[in-house]
Amino acid sequence: MFLTTGAAAQTPTPEIPYESVPNFLKLPPDRHLGEVAGVALNSNKHIFVLTRGNTSGPAYGAAAAQLLEFDPDGHFRREIGHNLYAWSFAHSVRVDRGDNIWVADKGSDVVVRFDPQGRVSMVFGRKPEASDESAHPLQHPKPPLPPIDGLFRQVTDVTWDSDDNIYISDGYINSRIARYDRDGNWLGSWGEPGSGPGQFNTPHAIVTDRQNRIYVADRGNARLQVFDTAGKLLQIIRIEVPPVAADAPVAIGNRPAEAGAGSSGSDLKMQPGAPWALCITPGPTQYLYVSDAYPGRIYKLSLDGKLLGWLGGSGKVLKKFGWIHSMACASENEIYVGEILNWRVQKLLLHPK
Repeated sequence: MFLTTGAAAQTPTPEIPYESVPNFLKLPPDRHLGEVAGVALNSNKHIFVLTRGNTSGPAYGAAAAQLLEFDPDGHFRREIGHNLYAWSFAHSVRVDRGDNIWVADKGSDVVVRFDPQGRVSMVFGRKPEASDESAHPLQHPKPPLPPIDGLFRQVTDVTWDSDDNIYISDGYINSRIARYDRDGNWLGSWGEPGSGPGQFNTPHAIVTDRQNRIYVADRGNARLQVFDTAGKLLQIIRIEVPPVAADAPVAIGNRPAEAGAGSSGSDLKMQPGAPWALCITPGPTQYLYVSDAYPGRIYKLSLDGKLLGWLGGSGKVLKKFGWIHSMACASENEIYVGEILNWRVQKLLLHPK
């Protein structure tokens, strides 16, 4: 049996006061961020930013991925993987406990591990062959084509358990979780497209807590699913958001239709509370932070799925967000967020009452 939880507090959910550190990242004059797809921290609190900031190629099909490193004060240190074969369309960056840097590239369908020195040390998946005369962007046939062991279709994110086994969310098309051992050997996968328990509609982000529970942002189904390391479903969490004002700003586009979170057969990624990005805090008590695109909030949850607080909203100025695509939790009250629409990283300092 698994538990279905609505992440709502018994009392009115508190809004968490916070500040955004102005002008935190200090880029050289000739460097610019594009859409920030990923942000991560290593053990020395160096910040790794995966940005769709490259400009090589035409507007459609450009190599939109660069990996940049900054020191804890936001000063630029280096670019990692310049002209890397994997770079196509950036999606996420994570750092493991050994300070290896992992990147998931949605466009090339590969996950790359860099060692702390910035050299490629492991590759998962394979980039489609450019020499194939029938090469074209990935399609979404209905029903989907069956997945192939070791290959991804629009891969999204990566996490690890305490034995350093590797879990990759795969992704927009295959909608499954792939599992490898610490040496990179394929162990299997679980999940398939759908809206039922254990199925996915775009597993968009994935993180693991210290008890080896694996949290998957099932974005298109507007829910979190929690699994053990064998793929057994333990819990489904739906974030029951505080009321959204009728005139709440929308980051871009028309106002989303607020379909019920229990609806099926459609993509609910713009549903309030639909999870886009995840991070789990260090420290003796861990917390889960989750972002949505509309109304553009960040939610603080206990690991059992209780909503403890929220902050933010859509906008372009500091302390507002334009589609948070990634988060890194330095502590319970220090969070780094990467935004797609605002082309930036914000360092947030929370001041809960």
